[in-house]
Amino acid sequence: MPISIFGFQALWSPYYLGALVLITLLYFLITTKWRGKFKDSEPLKQKEALLFVSGMALLYIIKGSPVDLLGHITFTMHMVQMAFLLLLAPPLIIMGIPSWLWRWFIDLPVIRPLFMFFTKPMLALILFGLFFSVYHLPLVFDFVKQDMLLHAVVSSLLFVFAIFYWWPVVNNLEGVHKFHGLKKLGFLLGLSVLMTPACALIIFSSSPFYATYTDADAWLQAMALCVPVGTLSQLNLSGPELFTSMSLIEDQRTGGITMKVLQELVFTVFIWLVFYEWLRNENDNADEITAKVLQDRKEMAYHRHNG
Repeated sequence: MPISIFGFQALWSPYYLGALVLITLLYFLITTKWRGKFKDSEPLKQKEALLFVSGMALLYIIKGSPVDLLGHITFTMHMVQMAFLLLLAPPLIIMGIPSWLWRWFIDLPVIRPLFMFFTKPMLALILFGLFFSVYHLPLVFDFVKQDMLLHAVVSSLLFVFAIFYWWPVVNNLEGVHKFHGLKKLGFLLGLSVLMTPACALIIFSSSPFYATYTDADAWLQAMALCVPVGTLSQLNLSGPELFTSMSLIEDQRTGGITMKVLQELVFTVFIWLVFYEWLRNENDNADEITAKVLQDRKEMAYHRHNG
């Protein structure tokens, strides 16, 4: 059965799109036209703008396009959402916001103590890994997915914890929590280890255990999070099997595998970037040392010759 039966609003989330467009417009106004009102501001770099817009576009794709609707229909697509929402969108947005704007935001009286506390690397790692795992416990997951307000709050908290986790890895500010060199690799591997038990539980389960994908009533209630109630009441639906050829257990296992594979792919890219940065810094340091040694030798030879 085609998902077009759910209507334009469920497929394309126009209100969510409008909110993201507004945020993007404010971003460009603050970083260009209103930049002079901020201390130590600098011209917006093309790379920063591209990263931020990419992050906003990714947020819309995974939470506003038909991908979001499919995430309520199949567990596999839900895990695709989780992977991109928590592992790719946060670093794009962090790197897309100029350092001077981050500095202004962090230095706000109420924000600074909270931000500095929650971005402590080990705390951010544990909180994010723990929150992700607890959220995907069947009892918690089914409860959250059947309440619109609670689902919005939990999804927002997951994203905020993801920002806290990625902060020490990709931020460029001085005087805040951040890793250098190979320490970033260990931090990335730490989350991979923490997320493995939850993924393993999902992958190796002998039976499907999420009611919002297996029980018709619970599934319909969860679908009401993204489909207008009026539209949903006009459709005669029995469950997600109408929209996928996978069995419930296949869908659950595929979702767990998909999350783990996407996580490893994203981490592999960032690990390569971290290693490349570390290697480049080491080469730059070696070149500086070599240049200094050659300069010292020239000066010694000059003094000998003129001595």
